[in-house]
Amino acid sequence: MKPFRARGGEILARVDAAEAGVLGLLLDQLEHLLEADDLRDDPVLVRLLPDGHRGDPEIAADYRGMTESALRSGKTDDLAMVRASLPDGGGELRLDADQAAAWLRTSNDLRLALGTRLDVTEDTEPPEDITDEEDQQLAVYYWLTGLQGSLVDALVAARGGRR
Repeated sequence: MKPFRARGGEILARVDAAEAGVLGLLLDQLEHLLEADDLRDDPVLVRLLPDGHRGDPEIAADYRGMTESALRSGKTDDLAMVRASLPDGGGELRLDADQAAAWLRTSNDLRLALGTRLDVTEDTEPPEDITDEEDQQLAVYYWLTGLQGSLVDALVAARGGRR
């Protein structure tokens, strides 16, 4: 992937066909996950839709009742915006401020989901060699980390920051 960069009022990047395919699959998986009903059965959903209060289950349930629908809806809307801006088969990404914000939130959700599944900790290192499916998934996690970092740098630059 050619890193994100700010130019004019847009955030630009280039994704190749394989990257667009991987992102498309990840978006499909995230969408399927967000459609799930029972949150307690999946640690990824618990991570994406956390309790509003850890010490009191009743307060947490009340908070969830007030916020979960809107939170899921916002994540689904962001996902749709990312999907709509992702060029089929790869190509140039041209994002306005709203699209860039949706990409930032969705890339974070994808990293949270994958990191939770893989039990990533601060001590987890990228794989040196890809020898199995978990190594592949971990490599994708670190690729998403780079994508997200590149997007943050471009957003900072667009706002007149120092990067």
